[in-house]
Amino acid sequence: MPPILSQTPVPPLVLSFAASDPTGGAGIQADLLTLASMGCHPLSVITAITVQDTAGVEEVLPIDAEWVADQARMLLEDVPVAAFKLGMLGSAESIAVIAEILADYPDIPVILDPVLASGRGDELATDDMIAAMRDLLIPQASIITPNSHEARRLALFESDDEELDLAACAARLTDLGCEFVLITGTHENTPRVLNTLYDANGLVQTDAWDRLPGSYHGSGCTLASAIAAVLAYGQDVPAAVREAQNFTYETLKAAFRPGMGQYLPERFFWAQTPQAEGNA
Repeated sequence: MPPILSQTPVPPLVLSFAASDPTGGAGIQADLLTLASMGCHPLSVITAITVQDTAGVEEVLPIDAEWVADQARMLLEDVPVAAFKLGMLGSAESIAVIAEILADYPDIPVILDPVLASGRGDELATDDMIAAMRDLLIPQASIITPNSHEARRLALFESDDEELDLAACAARLTDLGCEFVLITGTHENTPRVLNTLYDANGLVQTDAWDRLPGSYHGSGCTLASAIAAVLAYGQDVPAAVREAQNFTYETLKAAFRPGMGQYLPERFFWAQTPQAEGNA
């Protein structure tokens, strides 16, 4: 008897390039959890292996760039991808091969989260890697999602300016070729967190969020992956940014602290059963 073929529709497939985080708080694990929670099927290319806990990153072992390329090419020759999400990429060599792959798929949206340091401040990107991002990845990105520190560092590369306001940073980054820049304001000294979206014409929208207590591991990965998920479903960038922020904020409100370091976003907050009153 011939096999019965499933009639179940295939969910949008999103391919994430990122490092492995054994805590599950950030990195490829955060991407997989977020994409699955938002109804996508996640595909993964591992760019580095890390030694870390919920407090910070101790060591990084980049995966050989040819292995990075082979992981991606094998997938892309087999299945259709609706969006690419880029996180911590391991090395300048891996950035170069990823850029070559993206160039072969110009119609697929690219979400770049330029991971330059851990939440504790551990350096995760060399000057060579930042230069490669600027030259090879930002020009192909549909949207990049730096925090304010990352935006200033990317915009000021090869510049003598000591300070640059965030609108000017966004202008420099869109001048490099990306369509949109979402600068998150968690690190800024403002009463509320201001996340601001820019395109080549300037300000598109600003969303304000109440500051939550605590320090969170993987919030940036969650936001960028959520944007990728919404874009994979066909929404435009401004709508995707707003919906992804709503999702991310809910994950942070439901965050938990499993160890001695930061809180981890609860990407399946919607599936949690409220505890009965008096049993909390």
